[in-house]
This record gives sequence, C-alpha cells and structure tokens, in this order.
Amino acid sequence: MLKLRHTKNLLECGCDEAGRGCLAGPVVAAAVILPDSFDNELLNDSKQLTEKQRETLRPVIEREAISWAVAIADQHEIDQINILKASILAMHRAIDALKIKPEFILVDGNRFGEYPGIPHQTIVRGDGIYLSIAAASVLAKTHRDEMMVRLHDQYPQYDWKNNKAYPTRAHKEAIRLYGCTPLHRMTFKHD
Repeated sequence: MLKLRHTKNLLECGCDEAGRGCLAGPVVAAAVILPDSFDNELLNDSKQLTEKQRETLRPVIEREAISWAVAIADQHEIDQINILKASILAMHRAIDALKIKPEFILVDGNRFGEYPGIPHQTIVRGDGIYLSIAAASVLAKTHRDEMMVRLHDQYPQYDWKNNKAYPTRAHKEAIRLYGCTPLHRMTFKHD
C-alpha cells in the first residue's frame, strides 16, 4: 500500500514525467495534489500497471484530485537544454498550471531544480512509495501515450501507436530506412 503523505500538515503535490528514454516527441510531466481522503488500491507506479489499468485510473485521478496538471517540453527544448533539464522544465510547467498552489513538492527520482518559494524532496522510486507521485506517473504516461498515438497517423512507418517512440528494434529500423522526422530528438546528452 502506497503512502498518502510525506509531510504532516503541508499541501503536497507529487510530480513525475514520462518519455525521457524516447527517441521522438516531448517529455511529459504531471503534478497532482490528492485529498487526504484519497484511497485506491490499484494505484501504483505506472510502469507496474498495464495499459488498461492506467486508462482506468486516469479519470479517477483527474476527478478526485484536488488539482492536477500536465505539461510538456518538446523535442526542440530537449535538444537545446538536454533531457534532464527538459524533464525538470516540464515538471515546473505542470506545477505552474496547478489551480491550487502546493506547499511542498514530492518528485520522483534524484534530481530536481529548485521551484521558487516551495520546498521539495526528491525520492528515488517515489512513484512506488507515494500515491501523489504514482498518480502523476499515471497521468504523465497516459497523456504522453495519447499524444504519440495521435502522432502515429502522421508518421505510421515508425509504429508510434505501439512503441510510443521508445527505442524498439522496429523504431530504430524505421529511422535507418526513412530517416528522422521533425519530431525526433537529435541529441542525447543527459546533463
């Protein structure tokens, strides 16, 4: 069972991203503030869930959250500043878009950029520990997958509806055969 809170009396938001390891498309981040009454036994790190389970959880999270937001950093920004900084930028944008300002930020992973005026804590594998980070991981993943399925229609030879732009053998072979699209990332620096 995942934990609801990290702090005692602060309004917490959980943050996570999806798409860091992809070859094309944006990195997508989500920020979620859950109520103290939130309880869902299915909710877990999105990587531990099936696509169907994620799709079942998404409307539950969106309906029951006190506030939630999803934001992106696109492939151009990723190429300009690197994937780590782009992931942090997308998380900051998601926090910016929350209708209610959190008092504390929980971030999946071990790297984050100081968010003005709000303390944070990074937590390695936090999406398997805290409900708010798990909820953010589900929203980031489902929103990004939805984007890549839509983009598949523009570039069907890359099979994004199935691989979501991750570096599968078929995706790499399509790049070899057809070259890169304007949505492909051209740099792979990490920090």
